[in-house]
Amino acid sequence: MKKVRVLLYGVGAVGSMIAKVLLEKKGVEIVGAIEVAGDKIGKDLGEVLGLQKKLEIKISKDLSVVVSRTKPDIAIHTTTSYLKDTYFQIASIVKHGINVVSTCEELSYPYLTEPKLAQQLGTLAKKHDVTVLGTGINPGFLMDTLVITLTAPCQKIEKIEAVRNMNAGTRRLPFQKKIGAGLTAQEFNRKIKNKKITGHVGLEQSIAMIAGALAWKLDSISVENAEPVIAEKTVESREIKVESGKVAGLRQMAKGFIGNKEVITLDFRAYIGVDEEYDAITITGFPNISQKIQPCVHGDIGTIAMVINSIPKVLNASAGLVTMKDLPVPSAATEEMTKYVKF
Repeated sequence: MKKVRVLLYGVGAVGSMIAKVLLEKKGVEIVGAIEVAGDKIGKDLGEVLGLQKKLEIKISKDLSVVVSRTKPDIAIHTTTSYLKDTYFQIASIVKHGINVVSTCEELSYPYLTEPKLAQQLGTLAKKHDVTVLGTGINPGFLMDTLVITLTAPCQKIEKIEAVRNMNAGTRRLPFQKKIGAGLTAQEFNRKIKNKKITGHVGLEQSIAMIAGALAWKLDSISVENAEPVIAEKTVESREIKVESGKVAGLRQMAKGFIGNKEVITLDFRAYIGVDEEYDAITITGFPNISQKIQPCVHGDIGTIAMVINSIPKVLNASAGLVTMKDLPVPSAATEEMTKYVKF
């Protein structure tokens, strides 16, 4: 029976988690793994994933050799957040006639921040008859695709607000460090200035995607600098203890304007010790809509699911660079993957 043949491009934390889920899924076969550098190259994928067995898949840095040998249907690309840093990686996959699902945050809606690269990638994808999608839990779903879906029953919309209030204590240690947990406010601000802490990548893309779906012509998008959330009492995760007065995480806001009117507001909060976890969407219009998910969707688990569940949507889509708003309504692919794919 034919299976969906998957190439992993990037076997870091997220790529490894995706790989482990794919190994348990019917109708899917991991046929190759790529790393651009590092000591994982040459090792068996099973060893890198911490399994008690070899998978007979050697991690390579030579995409051409791996593709010619394994002939994958789709690549799952998980390297970094910025399109300018990943463009040549994704383009090299596309040139081999392979579809791509990427966790690159800017790729979720690249037309605003990287219009030239987006046009080039779209043209290249059509030339090689493949589809390219950037997705994840956020951007990719919670603060854009889900928002867009909830607008469907509205006759009029005046304003959209989305809030993600998440407990960073349940996330991986690298994420907790990324948001500055445990630092002093002075250390946090210095790392923001030096761009060692970047805040949340993707807010601008999410606003642009929502506006694109609603045919709103925004006059401006404002992404505020990430601000530290200071712990009012000692809080801790399994890895980090944050004393009162130190940084527990961050908050960042982005806004979309028509004229001087604020029509889209995204409020991202991630810190250790949050009192209440939730994802909330409020649409002011006719009718008003208010939706709250409690607790908030777990970032890593949700990202893994979004990527894997998008595989059949991408394989069934027309060639080109697409975003989540261009695809059919997202849904789980919990059964054998081939049931969802039109080969």
